[in-house]
Amino acid sequence: MQHRNQIAVKYILDRVFALFLILILSPLWLAIMLAIKLDDGGPVFFTQYRLGQDGSIFKIYKFRTMIVNADQFLDEQGRVTKKNRITRVGKFLRAFSLDELPQLINIFKGEMSVIGPRPVLPTHYLRYTDYQKQRLLMKPGVTGLAQVNGRNTLKWSQRIEYDVWYIKHYSLWLDMKILLKTIKVVLLREGIVMDRNPHEVDDLAQPSNDASTNNDS
Repeated sequence: MQHRNQIAVKYILDRVFALFLILILSPLWLAIMLAIKLDDGGPVFFTQYRLGQDGSIFKIYKFRTMIVNADQFLDEQGRVTKKNRITRVGKFLRAFSLDELPQLINIFKGEMSVIGPRPVLPTHYLRYTDYQKQRLLMKPGVTGLAQVNGRNTLKWSQRIEYDVWYIKHYSLWLDMKILLKTIKVVLLREGIVMDRNPHEVDDLAQPSNDASTNNDS
């Protein structure tokens, strides 16, 4: 009961926190949007369908950091064939995780949480074992236990182990510790991968027709 109550409080605080940050950071949002537009004239936002709580599907929002139509520079295995897919503005945004700011919209809508397992592609669901599907028992987060313990350098199975442990041992105090550690990780720019690296970290079972994408992180 205490576990459920803390999760209920968590989701209420998420929306309050998201609304507060959207309002207070609006000048920064406008500056980033202008910089992206001036850089190459392309769209400001990157959107993509991801897995949410209990396997629901939702559209995630990010500031675009890649060139337009970046997926055309992936081979059949999803490996990058063009070195500079990240825009000049995109490199700065990724270095300080500012590209994730629009996910505050997802949090306010109730699709995501500030802290939780990172939302992955819907195709991942078919690749999970029953044990690994436990990572979907809570809302996905902007940051999480895996993100402060290796981030995108971890094998996917390792990330899931962190995610399941987080869900099984959840507390508001654990969220506070992850949030504080996230600040350190972002400031020191730890575990950042500028472009995709699935061939290096993907150790999940492969389905028959796995889709590729340009920004699975």
